[in-house]
Amino acid sequence: MRETYFKRIEKATATRFWINNPTGNEADISIKEGAVGSTTNPTYCLRILNDSEDSSYAGELLAKIMKDEKDDSEALARLQCELVSGIAKRFLPLYEETGGKQGYVSVQGDPFKEDKESILRFARLNCTAPNIMAKIPAIPSGFEAAKVLAAEGVPILLTECFAVRQVIDACEVYTNAVKPVKNPAPMYFALITGIYDEFMQNKVKEKQIQVSDDSLWQAGFSIAKKVHEIVGQRGYPCGFMGGGARGLHHFTEMVGAKAAITINWRKGAEDLLDLDLPVVSRFLQPTPHQVVDELTETLEDFRKAYYINEITPNEYEGFGPVVLFREMFESAWSKAVEKIASLR
Repeated sequence: MRETYFKRIEKATATRFWINNPTGNEADISIKEGAVGSTTNPTYCLRILNDSEDSSYAGELLAKIMKDEKDDSEALARLQCELVSGIAKRFLPLYEETGGKQGYVSVQGDPFKEDKESILRFARLNCTAPNIMAKIPAIPSGFEAAKVLAAEGVPILLTECFAVRQVIDACEVYTNAVKPVKNPAPMYFALITGIYDEFMQNKVKEKQIQVSDDSLWQAGFSIAKKVHEIVGQRGYPCGFMGGGARGLHHFTEMVGAKAAITINWRKGAEDLLDLDLPVVSRFLQPTPHQVVDELTETLEDFRKAYYINEITPNEYEGFGPVVLFREMFESAWSKAVEKIASLR
């Protein structure tokens, strides 16, 4: 019998499948189909509370938490911790079978509290199992927190990366932090290609910028290919993760990369399994020079993302794609807090 899509990818390429924001059932199915890890983000609790599949389970957990926790935002943080712990238990056998190489589940803190001390507090709240990975924004305060956690042996995912320099900084922070550590926990960086493309398309439309659709379609992938090359050349001991899929192409075009690629189950992994596409490695094909030239000439936010010296660390937090991504998290977190308040 022919193997399914993700299992064929694992056999033929260095690309690995991670499931994003899954329900319990989606996590179980994904593991059977070859998922080797899972990501969650601050939209997760709202999704689960509103999902018919797991809403009753989440509601029961929340009711118990609310008896002791009077602060709605803290109650939400504790609910997220409980939900992610449940997903981590499903991936724990894989973590144990692979000696800690696979089977991680990442979790991020309150998106409104991203100073160093808050990031550390949420990481310590959430990392209740060896296969839970602290998800941290790749901004200056996140880098400072990552130094502490890496030295403590906490698995880390530096996320919200949208620029080549951001990735380099993230890798340098980790590499330096673990120099004195004998057996350091793993670190991934997450380059959010799908959200970057969404931001660029919105901006081109809003500002009526004249750029070809064909070149614009390749913007995020061009950055991902450059990151992949630099990380490989420099030998950083860091894992590459791609995410933020806004279409199936944000998975299929990454096939061939030495990377973990995340995608939602619904309108994502489920569809790819149904389509059962051929496994074709397109990622290692270089972006044509004329595409890079056109994007460079017409789009400031491409220059900032693609060229190392066009952006500084102090600009990361205010970089357009980062702002767009964080606003999604803040909106979902606020709605979940409001939902909890309504249940009081």
